[in-house]
Amino acid sequence: MDPIRPIVMRRRHVLAGTVLLLSGRARAADWPERPIRMVIPFAPGAGADIVGRTFGEELAKALGQPVVIDNKGGAGGLLGTIEGVRAAPDGYTLLLTSQGTTAWNLGLYKSPGYDPLKDLVPVTVTGELPNVLVVAPGNPANSVAELVAQAKAKPGELTYGSSGVGSSLHLSGVILEQRTGARLQHVPYRGAPTAVLAVINGEVTMGFFNAPTVLPQIKAGKLKALAVTSKDRSPLLPEAPTMKEAGVPDFVVAVWLGFAVPAGTPANIVQRFNVEINRISQDPRLKEKLLVQGFEMLPPISAAAARKTIEDDQAFWLPIIKQSGATAE
Repeated sequence: MDPIRPIVMRRRHVLAGTVLLLSGRARAADWPERPIRMVIPFAPGAGADIVGRTFGEELAKALGQPVVIDNKGGAGGLLGTIEGVRAAPDGYTLLLTSQGTTAWNLGLYKSPGYDPLKDLVPVTVTGELPNVLVVAPGNPANSVAELVAQAKAKPGELTYGSSGVGSSLHLSGVILEQRTGARLQHVPYRGAPTAVLAVINGEVTMGFFNAPTVLPQIKAGKLKALAVTSKDRSPLLPEAPTMKEAGVPDFVVAVWLGFAVPAGTPANIVQRFNVEINRISQDPRLKEKLLVQGFEMLPPISAAAARKTIEDDQAFWLPIIKQSGATAE
């Protein structure tokens, strides 16, 4: 055998590998070359959908390619998240994520069909939607402490409405029970507006709702705000104390929204998404536009920090959901 032949073949293999590597880098550098699909695992018109579409419009400008919205609602975001997980990891599918789809669903469903930390690569967390604890104006309670005293005086009799099992409105009530020892009765409705009306009409005692959902009724005197569930006071209701200020420690329920891509998506594309989405989130015009929807922007974070957010949420929420016995099945 010609002793030079193996050397030549090795050189050809190295050359071929180099060409493929350079070709891959060229493709990455040219990304994106076609429209990007944004999977939103909620119905059109929902708060999360509005946030996703707003970011999609700005992201299209930044990347020079259309961002096509694909709503896949159902099962608390479960169906759409599975759709995102199963997409090709080529940088052309971006999934809207939330506390619900990355933490709560793992406790509410026996087999959700995905693992957010294995099947997805978190890109960033953009902002959050806190809730407001409200009662009817005729309720004598003017503080959370007075409302809790009512509940303890009549264990299991005070009711709270929500938009369904596993929603942030429901889990806010679960945390109130666990943090105060009060026993409440959960009454799920078909959507938040119906539950709000139930509080106004006295069908239920109280409810936790996103600020924009109840702000008009609060201003009109049809509802009384006792506290907000965010870490800090809401700019939409600056006079309402936080739950901690109201005397309930370790009570923060503010549903965050973020983005992720299928596991295996090239790191440079994840980084580009992170940079662009973080930049968009800090646009003053966009902040003001989404604040009207109750969505409060958070400081920019890295992809690694977004992953840590999910890990911390799972550690915090899964024991709470398990203790409550709540299930979406």
